[in-house]
Amino acid sequence: MALQESIEKQGNWLFKYRSFLPLLILIPRLSWFIYRIIERGFINPWWLDLIFLVIGFIGLGIRIFTVGFTPKGTSGRNTTAGQVAETLNTSGIYSMVRHPLYLGNFFMWLAPVLMISDLWFTLFFCAFYWIYYERIMFAEEGFLRKKFGDQYMIWAEKTPAFIPNFSNYKKSVLTFSVRNVLKREYNGFFNMIAIMTSFRILAYYIVDSRFFLDISWIIIFSCGFLIFGTLKILKKFTKVLEAEGR
Repeated sequence: MALQESIEKQGNWLFKYRSFLPLLILIPRLSWFIYRIIERGFINPWWLDLIFLVIGFIGLGIRIFTVGFTPKGTSGRNTTAGQVAETLNTSGIYSMVRHPLYLGNFFMWLAPVLMISDLWFTLFFCAFYWIYYERIMFAEEGFLRKKFGDQYMIWAEKTPAFIPNFSNYKKSVLTFSVRNVLKREYNGFFNMIAIMTSFRILAYYIVDSRFFLDISWIIIFSCGFLIFGTLKILKKFTKVLEAEGR
């Protein structure tokens, strides 16, 4: 099998399981986090980890800006259907970058990685993320190129794959849908908070042999859980979060 077909095949497989496979990095991340805490013997200041959380929220903000203007019939969070695209998104954030969701994911995963406070592990994460998502992006672009032809090629030629070109911005053809954002992004929002909160609890247990959490993180986790629980109930038992055409 030629290298191009091999990478595309890998990308399609990774795309199918993209919601779960990145979790595998939690195992070495958690192991290295425990090692670093034992080695250093101290815990990050609460405000430093809050700065890292803000970095994660930057990623969430990118996803929100993307999803809020996304029409129905795109790949979204599906895993079984594979590549799906009824239309080619070229306005809004897609006029600045071809893969904004993966850019957002990068910052959301980077936030808990930074809590480890290890440069080499951070560089390892960046390399792993690029190798992983490069194949998914390659497969996605192969699918779009075949489906939309010249329309895709013209857009891709002037739109960067991962680093946004803000000068290219073109207003979205759709209005922003808060309901679509709330329906699709509450899981990622809470998972990020839960992972980072768990890291702080674990750090205190390793260093001080006690279960403890700063008041600021108790508030953050409690608010996050309340928002998550409310949206999950609304999605499961009502149609409040349903938006026509999204």
